[in-house]
Amino acid sequence: MAVHRLGIIMNGITGRMGLNQHLIRSIVAIRAQGGVTLKNGDRMMPDPILVGRNAEKIEGLAKRFGIERWTTDLDKALQDPNDTIFFDAATTQARPGLLQKAIAAGKHIYCEKPIATNLAEALDVIKVANAKGLKHGTVQDKLFLPGLKKLAMLRDSGFFGRMLSVRGEFGYWVFEGDWQEAQRPSWNYRAEDGGGMILDMVCHWRYVLDNLFGEVEALTCLGTTDIPERWDERGEKYKATADDSAYATFQLKGGVIAHMNMSWATRVYRDDLVTFQVDGTHGSAVAGLTDCVIQARQATPRPVWNPDEKRTHDFYADWQKVPDNTVDDNGFKVQWEMFIRHVCEDAPYKYTLLEGAKGVQTVECALQSWKERRWVDVPALKV
Repeated sequence: MAVHRLGIIMNGITGRMGLNQHLIRSIVAIRAQGGVTLKNGDRMMPDPILVGRNAEKIEGLAKRFGIERWTTDLDKALQDPNDTIFFDAATTQARPGLLQKAIAAGKHIYCEKPIATNLAEALDVIKVANAKGLKHGTVQDKLFLPGLKKLAMLRDSGFFGRMLSVRGEFGYWVFEGDWQEAQRPSWNYRAEDGGGMILDMVCHWRYVLDNLFGEVEALTCLGTTDIPERWDERGEKYKATADDSAYATFQLKGGVIAHMNMSWATRVYRDDLVTFQVDGTHGSAVAGLTDCVIQARQATPRPVWNPDEKRTHDFYADWQKVPDNTVDDNGFKVQWEMFIRHVCEDAPYKYTLLEGAKGVQTVECALQSWKERRWVDVPALKV
């Protein structure tokens, strides 16, 4: 069978996510395996051109991974008709303008989320892309985590019975940057630069909740800025103007209540950096990034409240680990392969920019709820 070249413009791949997940673990890995196999047996071989502002960094990455093409001139790259996909993982604030520019050049669109900082810009991008008949997608990476895939399997098997609630815990301590280097870039903590926990993470929870537990119908949210001063990459102190913690409750279609705690100012005392506990009438499950444990109603202990006696029961021992019956590839790589098949052979693909816009919509509702201190309805979104 034939091997076909697929030209991809990759913008913003010097950052943590763009470099590690999209370049190294996705496109470089796909090239190493010989491309993406289509239904007819042909293979599509990605031929990326790396785009960035720092010529030295971009050239270094190209040499490191055996990639022939790189440039600091995005406009020129967009003019090449032989490159059909534009990917962006740069800053959220710049994304809508970059996507509009790529769409005007006739490129199919794949990008990180949030796809914009406000819903109006997100919907404008979708309308223009649809009008030109271009394919588009947005990263929904957490759906491909082994732990969450196990939750989906449990749901589909009927394990939970009637699902009641979801409780999510996300976060870790991000060092302030003075006595220890921060693990996240400083712009994350400046609202004027597109930072903030709610903008960064609520869009994730939207697609996780929609796809696993029920469509989001309403929410209430409170944000806080727990660490008011931080130090940037140059060691200079700056004022943190964005929220670094948030607490949200969601009403889902079907009656499920979901609550998410998220913080970059919390110290981890749980099994993973993110965990989801799902309770149902027939059973409960707790999942992290990789593992998942379950407790069926037949195996549920009978606790009795007595604060006058020290607890001796090992509640953790009552849970059973879900076995690793499948070998899961990197989730970012899997979704890249799905999108490439969508572009090249019109394979089904549901994670379009509309799904990304739903995330932006939920962010706006969460910010409105925080500002107005009330529940906010999340209406069905159509373009």
